[in-house]
Amino acid sequence: MDYISIKNNASIPLSSIPVLEYDTFLASNLYDLMNETQNHCVNYYGYPENGKIRLICCIASDDTHVINVSSTYVVPGISYPSFTAHLLAFEKFEREIHENFDISYSDHPWLKPVRYSYNRIDNTKTIANYPFYGISSEELHEVGVGPIHAGIIEPGHFRFICNGEQILHLEIQLGYQHRGIEQLFLKKKNLLQRTTLAESITGDTVVGHTTAFVNLWESLCGFQPDRDLQFSRTLALELERVAIHTGDLSGICTDIAYQLGSSVFGRLRTPIINYFQQWCGNRLSKSLIRAGKTNFPFTQDLARTLTKVFEAYEPDFNEMCKELFRMPSALSRFEKTGVVSEADVRKIGTVGLSARMNGVCRDIRLTHPHDLYSEIPHQPIVKHHGDVYSRAQMRRQEIGQSIGYIRNLMENLPAVNTNRPALASPKTNTFAISLVEGWRGEICHCAITDEKGELMHYKIKDPSFHNWLALAIAVRNNEISDFPISNKSFDLSYSGHDL
Repeated sequence: MDYISIKNNASIPLSSIPVLEYDTFLASNLYDLMNETQNHCVNYYGYPENGKIRLICCIASDDTHVINVSSTYVVPGISYPSFTAHLLAFEKFEREIHENFDISYSDHPWLKPVRYSYNRIDNTKTIANYPFYGISSEELHEVGVGPIHAGIIEPGHFRFICNGEQILHLEIQLGYQHRGIEQLFLKKKNLLQRTTLAESITGDTVVGHTTAFVNLWESLCGFQPDRDLQFSRTLALELERVAIHTGDLSGICTDIAYQLGSSVFGRLRTPIINYFQQWCGNRLSKSLIRAGKTNFPFTQDLARTLTKVFEAYEPDFNEMCKELFRMPSALSRFEKTGVVSEADVRKIGTVGLSARMNGVCRDIRLTHPHDLYSEIPHQPIVKHHGDVYSRAQMRRQEIGQSIGYIRNLMENLPAVNTNRPALASPKTNTFAISLVEGWRGEICHCAITDEKGELMHYKIKDPSFHNWLALAIAVRNNEISDFPISNKSFDLSYSGHDL
């Protein structure tokens, strides 16, 4: 067999992952697996082993609900045929492999650096001398935005090539603050330190990334979380979705100068994140999710408080949405702005909302359910126009859907478990993978342990890793003044990309 099929949140012996010759590895993943539209790559990365680089490819099947894992060995300095030449969705994976390990590709379209990480193989390549794409013409001009932005957002550079006000090309370059989080997972030996790292991957997805980490860690330790733990994680994920989507609707209104919508949605976000503070003492939900335990069990009192929060939230939210989505001046800015076609969505390999905005039903809650999602009859909200209007409407509808899921969950609160077994030590020579559907889309964490059960490699993939290219495609042929609203309608993460 060219691959081993495993379920989400599974751990398997590292030796059980087939090792293929590179040509077979390429053919198996590209032509056997990725030839099926229901399959997509959730992670593809390398790590050093015995003087070579072992590449591991994880292809998820959304129909059979398994993840197909295979591997190969490659040698630094040698050139190989690329996956990207056949399927663009692999372009950033291979650029990262090239940047980190000097693995060359004979037919990759553009091996530019991904992050400029401090431990990259070639330290002469710096962000200061980054080779931006350019076009020589007296009729065209360039507009640079960032890396330092007004406000509190993180650094990233956007280089536009324009004909008058029309955007012909946008190149997005990140990597200005690579923090080395994946390496810190190996350096830090304490579970609390590692959990805190997971909470810090990106500040707007604390629940999403921490849930991925603890699910993976429990799998490595052979620990089966009880219903109480799974309940808290599922409810917190949906509550995080409500909070961030509400804030994004506020930001979208800000970018079309609709002050009333900006103010109302911004105000409505506040009681949601304040509820997290009531639950666990932190508005971003830090300290809430822990491997093998919870310090803040969900109680009847918390359920009554959250019910009151929703009762105050929903009338104002629905009224504000009604006003926003029937306002001609707003619709003129939303409709047919920032369009990404279904063909491009599939080609780029976008995930989450950035896939569902145009016909691609990609949602881990349905296809690879974790925690209590196997009990929820989840139907992903899918649109078919791929524009700002679709992305805004999805947020509106997903908020209502999430509130419904939370209300249903609270009808049957699990008993608080005060007698859980302690976590065992992680298994030795083991590979583990965890997928979580965060509010932005698919999160993937992978880990490998050595013969002592210590972490030997840790790999994180935020949904923004896939989706930044979709933003660059979305703004083509739009006016440059429409960039802010397109950008906010995706709301991608700098820190989730830079790691």
